[in-house]
Amino acid sequence: MSYVMAMAVILIMVALGALLVGAVTTVSGSARFDHPRAEWRQHSAAPGHGVPDAAEEELRLRYARGEIGREEFLQRKIDLER
Repeated sequence: MSYVMAMAVILIMVALGALLVGAVTTVSGSARFDHPRAEWRQHSAAPGHGVPDAAEEELRLRYARGEIGREEFLQRKIDLER
């Protein structure tokens, strides 16, 4: 009977480990760099780039509040960078 219990404990540990690996993979996969804030962090850290101007910051706030969609945000951002 003790072998059965030991095998059950090992099986449960393996299952929990698989769930943990799956959760970590899912969370790390969702942290992509196509999110505007992540792009802003990369962009502002580049040499020669300072803090975004007021128009770009307002654009980011409107996107964050859901007032504009991703496509409109990206197009307006391109327009502002010209």
